[in-house]
Formats: sequence, C-alpha cells, structure tokens
Amino acid sequence: MAEAGWAGKQNGELLRLAEKEFDGFVTTDRGIPHQQNLSRFDLAVVLLRAKSNAYEDLAPLMDEVEVELESIRPGTLVRIAQGG
Repeated sequence: MAEAGWAGKQNGELLRLAEKEFDGFVTTDRGIPHQQNLSRFDLAVVLLRAKSNAYEDLAPLMDEVEVELESIRPGTLVRIAQGG
C-alpha cells in the first residue's frame, strides 16, 4: 500500500481507491463490514480470519481466496476462516 501512496488511508477512502484499480480486496480488518456499506463499492471484499496476521497463518487460506475471487460479485463480502 505504501508504494501506491495508500499508506494511512482510512477504510472508506482505501476502498474507493482500490475499486478504481481492482475487482477484489482482501483484508484481515474485521471492522470493515461494520464500518462500511460495502454494497456502495464496485469491489468484492474477502475477509480473512486466522489465528494471527502472520504469513504462516494466512498462507493456507490463499487457495480458497483464489476460488472466491473468481466468482464473488462487487459489493459483496466473503469470510474465509482458518479451519473452515
């Protein structure tokens, strides 16, 4: 995010920037669905839930993320949790 100049952006602004360049947004921020009306964005959101945000805990979720990003629709949220 820093390379794109997005460091320090708040959720709404970050999602507006992301929807201009991407179809999907992957995050571990559990607050996004409660803080933002995701249906307003032309962007699908994938929310990851794992033991931690460490690579070792998130990496096993990536196969499922890839599958979901193929079919998820803009304005929707999919939750992917560690262990099911």
